[in-house]
Amino acid sequence: MKVRFKEKSKIFDVGITVVAAVFSVGTMLYGVLQLGLRETWPELVLNLFYIACLVMMWMYFFKYKITTLQFNYWCSLCAGATVLLRDVLFAPPLSFYAIRLASLSFSVLLLLMLTFFYARKEWKTYSKRNLWMICIIDMVIATLYTIDIQLEPANEYTAYLLTEIWIRPTITYGLVACFVSETEENE
Repeated sequence: MKVRFKEKSKIFDVGITVVAAVFSVGTMLYGVLQLGLRETWPELVLNLFYIACLVMMWMYFFKYKITTLQFNYWCSLCAGATVLLRDVLFAPPLSFYAIRLASLSFSVLLLLMLTFFYARKEWKTYSKRNLWMICIIDMVIATLYTIDIQLEPANEYTAYLLTEIWIRPTITYGLVACFVSETEENE
């Protein structure tokens, strides 16, 4: 199979993302088995979107039946669906109102950025700074959730919640690395 990227740094970016995301998704699936489907079915639904992103990243990396436009559209849609489901519609109860409000605000901003990104006809003109802002905002959201979880008493769900929170920023990092690489190659 042919690979899309030739530079070792780009291959490393995508590779580290896939390894970290596969480990995180595996941990969450183990959590579903340990804690039961009744308690963890929302994480299982989110994992389906994460797995779809990982499969598309693999297909894109190896140039296997997916165009750049399809990769852009479907990965943005999957990431946007996880933001909408986990952070907006079914937001976890956070103990601190300020953290909840900040998290919701950043989630809506991330949704708007993703919508604007995949809705553009000339998406390659989207600047690298704007692409990295998608990843940074996703990491800010995960950091806010982590702070809230660390301030609450730990229980059996804490380790799984911390893992689940950081899956999407990891995948977003890989997606942005792919998009930035694509815009660099086509300039």
